[in-house]
Amino acid sequence: MPANSAKPSYRRLSIGRLQDETGVLVTTIRYYEKIGLIDPPRRTEGGQRDYDENAIERLRFIRHTRDLGFSIEAIRELIALGSDPDQSCETADDIAQRHLGDVRQRIRQLRRLEKELKRMVESCAGGVVGTCHVMAVLSDHDLCATDRHERLATAPPTPA
Repeated sequence: MPANSAKPSYRRLSIGRLQDETGVLVTTIRYYEKIGLIDPPRRTEGGQRDYDENAIERLRFIRHTRDLGFSIEAIRELIALGSDPDQSCETADDIAQRHLGDVRQRIRQLRRLEKELKRMVESCAGGVVGTCHVMAVLSDHDLCATDRHERLATAPPTPA
């Protein structure tokens, strides 16, 4: 993982150009700067942000890890690991293993959700909204085939 100060940088970029280079929205770049995932850039005499090549590398790393579903906190840990490239990658492996476990849990939840939605849709005989089985099931969880306490949501489980 490249650190923001890993190598000399020759090209300077405005925040708009950084957005174009990385596909990360300006508002998101500002947010990542605010929460410390990217270093604050230099400012021009006019007060505009002035990013370097290292910001491109960091944002590409963040975007890729976000695309893979890693949390902001996991990304923060991975970035910190990148500051010492000679250390063992055991911690990075642990972070990836935890994330894999979370993904597998969400897949199980999605499969249950798919099964329930399929059952609900297939049981609807058409007609009018007043007698629609889909609407009835959505209004009364007791009509679901799954245990009413079982979580079907696709959101990741809340950490303990």
